[in-house]
Order: sequence, then C-alpha cells, then structure tokens
Amino acid sequence: MRRLLGRAFAAGAALRVAAYRRGLLSRRRLLGPVISVGNLGVGGSGKTPVVLRVAEILRDAGREVAVLSRGYRGSFRGEALVVSDGARVLAGPREAGDEPVMLARALPGVVVAVGPRRDAVGRAVEARFGPRVHVLDDGFQHLRLERDLDLVCLDVRDLEDRPMPAGRLRERPSALDRAHLVLLTRLEAASEDEVRALEARIGPERTLRVARRVVGWRSPDGAPAPPPARAFLLVAIARPERFERDVVEGGVVVAGRAFFRDHHRFRPEDLVRVAADARAAGATAIATTAKDAVRLDGAPGLGLPVVVLAIAAEVGDEARLRARLLAVARRAS
Repeated sequence: MRRLLGRAFAAGAALRVAAYRRGLLSRRRLLGPVISVGNLGVGGSGKTPVVLRVAEILRDAGREVAVLSRGYRGSFRGEALVVSDGARVLAGPREAGDEPVMLARALPGVVVAVGPRRDAVGRAVEARFGPRVHVLDDGFQHLRLERDLDLVCLDVRDLEDRPMPAGRLRERPSALDRAHLVLLTRLEAASEDEVRALEARIGPERTLRVARRVVGWRSPDGAPAPPPARAFLLVAIARPERFERDVVEGGVVVAGRAFFRDHHRFRPEDLVRVAADARAAGATAIATTAKDAVRLDGAPGLGLPVVVLAIAAEVGDEARLRARLLAVARRAS
C-alpha cells in the first residue's frame, strides 16, 4: 500500500511541475535574481549549511543578499516576517522557525525573511530594502517563484529511495533534470566508485561534491569555546548520528545522549530530564548543534555549560560554484 501511495504522490508532483511548465499555474518573478537551494529527499541532506555558504559567497563578493524561507514550524502566518534586517535579529524561533533564526545569526549583513509564499516575501523585502540577490531556502519544489539558478542537495543514497510515504523522496529522481547544479552530500555513505558512478549518471558538469567541515566549538552566542571533556548530546535534527560522529572524531568523550525528532521544541520537562541524565553520566557540558541552540534560548538553566559544535559546508570545486553564483548575481547590478 505504501508503495502505491508513493507512486500516486510522485505522479501528483510530476503533474504539478507540468502545470507550471505549460502555464496552467502562474509563476512570479522578483526584481532581483533568485538562487534556489533545495533537495530531493526530506531532512538531513545538508541543505542548510549550503544555503549559508551560498549567501556568504554572494555577500563577501559585495552583493546585497536576502534569504527567503517558509519558516518551517514557526507560528508566523502572515505574508512576510523580517527575521533579520542584516544588522539585528528581529524574530525568534517560535515565530520564525529555528533554521531562519540560525541563518540570521550566522549571516550579518544579510536580510532573512519568512512567509508561506516566497514570492510575497521577496516582494516585501524588495519594497523595504531594495532589489538584491535572493537565496531561496528549500526552494526546489516551490515552483511558484521563478528562479535563475536551481541548486539541489542530493544525499548520495537518495536515488536508491522511493517517493513518500514509501520512502523519503519528495519527487521522482527524474526531477533532477530541472536542476542546474546537483551538490552531492553525505559522501561518507558511499564508496569513491559509487560517487563517481553517481556523477557520471547525473553529468560531471552538473555535479559538485560537498563535505561537512567541523569549524569548532562555540558558546551559544558564537564565541569560541574549548571542547568539553565529557559531552552529553542534546540534538533534534534529522540525522543525529552524524553529529555524534563529528563529536567523537574530534576526540570528545560522549557521556550520554538525548535525541529528539527534527525541529522538536524543547519543553521544560525535556530539559529537566536531560539535565538530570547529564549530571548522572558525569558530563562536563551539554553539546548541541547551532540549530538546536536557537531553540534553547530562554530555556531553564541546564546546570551545565552549553556548547555548540559548528559545522560548515565545504564545496570541492567552490570556484566553479562561485562563478555560477556571481554570473547570476549580475542581474541585480
């Protein structure tokens, strides 16, 4: 039954794409160019670090940049909410969602805004801040908004999966034909021969490899912090095992762990239990991710220091990616 439902889901997604291509559903264009960063599967494809790196490249090249997000699991239901004006973070995770707030903190000089329709969000940003390059977060399936460059983050095992609910895919693998560049992530899950075969299947000119790079330990406010001697892991992301591997490979002893579903809103009782378990395990600190740290703001004290292991996307041929990004960005000049 799940397989049949997956086929129906994939057929519906394909019909929607066809409706946009034939003009049966209308698309909107912003004044500035749009660079979409999306994925084929749900959760854990490394999309958010790629969004961050794309915005950094554009900003550091002197471009005015905005990140447009739907604000997943945030309570905001209006047309557009400015999370950051580039100088100040103006909204919290309950209202805007955790990832937009994390991006806003990590991207000084970049406007971050959320709303259910990214074309409306983009128009609101342009009306307030002027035309700029828009980075569309999780935009591959958001076909209502015209884009100038489609980047798709593809877990190296995605093409072995099935459409939802039988698997994790939002569309059939053939949807990759719409992508301008495919960024291969979770490289450690495949052999070198398998990655090369995947590149050959998609097209070497359209693929880039993206690795996870451990930046180092930070305090929740972003200041450098020493690595903990014994860490209790508090994580609510799609693939917590990757975070644990990063911690262990950095030489930190894992005293215990509390893993929650992706985007989980930590309740006071969750944190009381975590604090008790961490103390019982002899932990010297609570270790978490940048995304989770956003949701810990204002939470009751855990009784132990909280440290964040910062992760970045490292693009194998970043010069090629930068060239494509800046070629598109010239439309904003």
